[in-house]
Amino acid sequence: MAGPAFRAAAVRVRTPATSANLGPGFDALGLSLGLYDDVVVRVADSGLHIDIAGEGADSLPRDESHLLVRSMRTAFELLGGQPRGLEIVCANRIPHGRGLGSSSAAICAGIVAARAVTIGGEQKLDDTALLELANEIEGHPDNVAACLLGGFTLAWTDTGTARAIRMDPADSIVPVVFVPGKPVLTETARGLLPRTVPHVDAAANAGRAALLVEALTRRPELLLAATEDRLHQEYRAPAMPESVALVNRLRADGVPAVVSGAGPTVLALVEEAAAEKVAALAGEGWAANRLTLDAAGTCVLPLAG
Repeated sequence: MAGPAFRAAAVRVRTPATSANLGPGFDALGLSLGLYDDVVVRVADSGLHIDIAGEGADSLPRDESHLLVRSMRTAFELLGGQPRGLEIVCANRIPHGRGLGSSSAAICAGIVAARAVTIGGEQKLDDTALLELANEIEGHPDNVAACLLGGFTLAWTDTGTARAIRMDPADSIVPVVFVPGKPVLTETARGLLPRTVPHVDAAANAGRAALLVEALTRRPELLLAATEDRLHQEYRAPAMPESVALVNRLRADGVPAVVSGAGPTVLALVEEAAAEKVAALAGEGWAANRLTLDAAGTCVLPLAG
């Protein structure tokens, strides 16, 4: 059987940063943020060439071990076969190891780019299959769902298969991220979680996670109550004491703040009028950035612009 045919022209894929958990929605809820990585991919006659600018330019591998390349290779196998060669240019803006979904962005960029350069790729690998593949590579669906779909997502697995629904967050919500200088490995943060939690804490989180859906989509005034967490943030404090301290300080001031993903970035979800004031509360050692909410998710864009 003949292998797949590939497009001669390069494709450009844009992937957003994401924040998972959002307080009580552990391993389930995700939010797509207006901070982006761009990848340009072209099928070449032979070899593998990777150029990286921005985040990770001095540390990321430029060979087959790069997560984006590994994700592309996995997708190409499902699409029918590997191209002869690849030329890849990465413009990275999402901080690495900070709980803003840089790994999910690389995975989603890789699989969407592989589909885009393969003629008939969307028929062979539809959007549902993309989510399943991204979850298989990442290991959990919360970040990859938000990265692929954009908006506010609720993700779960059903008999091992990833599923997700997308919702539109309220337009008035402004995300403010506080990014520290040092990263924390996801494996380190996850390793601090206990195997069991008190029933009262689990029940409290279930209620808050349900409330968060209403708060994020229709009633932002409920966000402070809705983002309360008892399942993971305090347990992870030994790995990121400054992050948890900042969350507690912001919340004491009435600001809905959470640890973003596995940390150590802190995410605040505020109204437009309060965004600048909240960003100024960062203090020394934090880079405060006011972002937008992303609605598009991972998408293929024109090369220019």
